[in-house]
Parts: sequence; structure tokens; C-alpha cells
Amino acid sequence: FTHVRLQGGLATPEAFQQRRRQENMFKTAVVTFLVASLSGANALRSPLRQPRGARTSLSMAAADDAFVPDMDRRNLMNAILAASVGVAGLGMAVPYISFFVPAGSGGGGAGVVAKDALGNDVTTAGWLATHNAGARELVQGLKGDATYLIVNDDKTIANYGLNAVCTHLGCVVPWNAAQGKFMCPCHGSQYNAEGKVIRGPAPLSLALAHADEVDGKVVFSTWTETDFRTGEAPWWK
Repeated sequence: FTHVRLQGGLATPEAFQQRRRQENMFKTAVVTFLVASLSGANALRSPLRQPRGARTSLSMAAADDAFVPDMDRRNLMNAILAASVGVAGLGMAVPYISFFVPAGSGGGGAGVVAKDALGNDVTTAGWLATHNAGARELVQGLKGDATYLIVNDDKTIANYGLNAVCTHLGCVVPWNAAQGKFMCPCHGSQYNAEGKVIRGPAPLSLALAHADEVDGKVVFSTWTETDFRTGEAPWWK
């Protein structure tokens, strides 16, 4: 075998070896060019190196020129930082705490207008127009609690409301008109038509609230007098 095929036809082994040498020289030149290019780029990115002694001298000089606050200034800066963190924390805490405070809380002493299921103010005329004598229906009362508004037999609104929260474990106690008493579905506690406990396990009667008419609206306020059902001081104070 004395010939190899190259581009354009047959060639002698000597021509083939010469072509291989040319290709190797070209590859070497390309690699050299790439290495040189990368070295130049690294040199541009790297800062000028300074002797170790020079760097140490500059660092010491910078340290000598640096401002170091005295103890009073440091305490003042710490106080400002603590106050800033406290204000920011308070700003985040207020909405969080407000979420757990029922609507209308804090207005028990001054009086709170009763709200119906749609959030509208309860008016005496409007309530009596849609409720019969003996009715006991829930409205929103003090601290946002469910409260029974009572219509007397003479078609007037009773001067007290009953908090619907059972004194046992906090269930809302429904009114059973057929039996004429409040009957808790959770554990069987029962209260008479005035909210006095008549069967356990609830230990106490339903809490009372004053119900008055103010400017045509029903207004609840905290009951602080003796409980007329038991003759005792109110336990909910």
C-alpha cells in the first residue's frame, strides 16, 4: 500500500505526512492563541497586586483613620435600634391582636346597638313588626356575643337580653319554643324562659344585659345590678 486518498484524488505517503504536520501546526497555533486570550482577560479582571508590606501599611493606616464611637454614642445607637425594632414589632402586633378582639368589645358600659343577622341596627318598631309575642331571637350584643332579644306577651321588648353562650362549655343554646326553655344540644344543660339554669351540667344561669330603646334602636348595656332570677350578684362582671 503506497498511496492514500486525499481531497482531490490519490497522493504519496510523503504528501500525506506533510499535510498532517501542517494540520498539527495549525492546531498548536489555535491553542496558543486561546491560552493567550484567557490570560489577558484574567489580567484585566484582577487588581494590581501590591507587595505584602504595602498592603499591611495601607490597612493599618485605614484602621488609624477609622472612626470608633465612644460608649455614650454606642449606647445611643443601641437605644435607637431597639426603639426602631419595638415600633416595627408593635405595628405588626396591633393588627394581629385586633383580629382576636370581638367587634363591639369595650362598649359594654356605654351601650351597644343590637345588630341583626345582616349587620343592620335593630329598631324597636322594625323588630316588633316582624316578631310575635313570646319570641326569643338571636341578635349581636355586647362584645359581639349572640344575645336573645325577647318580646313580651304585651308585644313590647323585654328590658333585658340573654347571652346565648352556655355556661358549661360555651355552646350556643337554642330556644325550644315547644318546651318553653333553652336546651343546650352539647351536654343537655337547660335554662328556663328567663335564662335561669334548671338542669346541669351548666353551673350558672345565662348572663344578662340591659336592653333599652335609644332613638328608636335597641341598645344593650352591661348588667351590673343583682340578678333578679337568683337574687345574687352577677357572676359575669
